[in-house]
Amino acid sequence: MHAASGGKIEVMGILQGKVEPETFVIFDAFALPVEATEVRVNAMAEAYEYMVEYKLMAEEVGIPENAVGWYHSHPDYGCWLSGIDVNTQLQNQTFQEPWLAIVVDPIRTIRTGKVQIGAFRTYPKGYKPPDEGPSEYQTIPLDKIEDFGVHAKAYVVTKQLFK
Repeated sequence: MHAASGGKIEVMGILQGKVEPETFVIFDAFALPVEATEVRVNAMAEAYEYMVEYKLMAEEVGIPENAVGWYHSHPDYGCWLSGIDVNTQLQNQTFQEPWLAIVVDPIRTIRTGKVQIGAFRTYPKGYKPPDEGPSEYQTIPLDKIEDFGVHAKAYVVTKQLFK
């Protein structure tokens, strides 16, 4: 709903939940105040202050679930991580592990009637993943392929999003 409300402008939020063995369980999602364009979303100091304040308030009222990841939209250009997204995810994984990145394409979701969503985790800096060829879970638009190509081996695509 939040991603669709942004129209052609990217949106961003945090994911509240818990982590079980090899599974992220997401209970809720909260919009973050961010600066955004059609192809970029940037969490400024206000968004990070919001996340810290949210965590403190949740603890105060007895909500045991923590922030376990973030989401943002790619309106009409698919679900994958750009170079900026890879750096954001890598930084978050460095300071809070485990941490999940979700990308949703609200325009393609509405057009196809099927939720267009991807979940991602970055590899540690310096990691060299094996060459596995293209993934059936990724569709990258031609005008974004150069950016994706540079960063494709920096993250892993989670294959199962919902149980």
